[in-house]
Amino acid sequence: MIDTERLVLRPWREADRAAFAAMITDAEVGDWLGGARTPSQADEEFDRMRAFWVERGQGHLAVERRSDGLVVGRVTCRQQPPEWEHPYAGVHEVGWMLARPAWGAGYATEAAAAMLRWGFETLQAPDIYAWTATRNLRSQAVMRRIGMTRSPEHDFDHPALAADHPLRWHVVYVARRPAGQ
Repeated sequence: MIDTERLVLRPWREADRAAFAAMITDAEVGDWLGGARTPSQADEEFDRMRAFWVERGQGHLAVERRSDGLVVGRVTCRQQPPEWEHPYAGVHEVGWMLARPAWGAGYATEAAAAMLRWGFETLQAPDIYAWTATRNLRSQAVMRRIGMTRSPEHDFDHPALAADHPLRWHVVYVARRPAGQ
């Protein structure tokens, strides 16, 4: 679907289920997602991701490394469903998750930049948002590297996390569609 220098961003296949489960059940990966998923939660999320793409033509894509065909993460640009209970329901979001062995190789930046362009060109999004926990400095660095700007007036408490959860407070970045696009 979307090719970058080192990656192919494509819809998930049934054959990717185990790779996805390995990522999202990993405790260190899960630390940034409010907690690692159980194997049954991973299966449910995998099925939801695939269905969302089929139904809406947007959502999470597999991040496949071109050199060896290994699925190393997921990336998304999608409009948050307006019916979701989230402070940014209805806005376009770019986001990513990588398998721990793929951390630090620049894949998140490469994939997120491609999805940001896709969101502006294909979805015609006027603005695209990204958010993460205040403590997730690595994701914030990716946001800056892909040209997003910090938007402190949009920061929020994540409704899916308990009031005392250390990741509850989220910072928000935004990118505006370039002129002429």
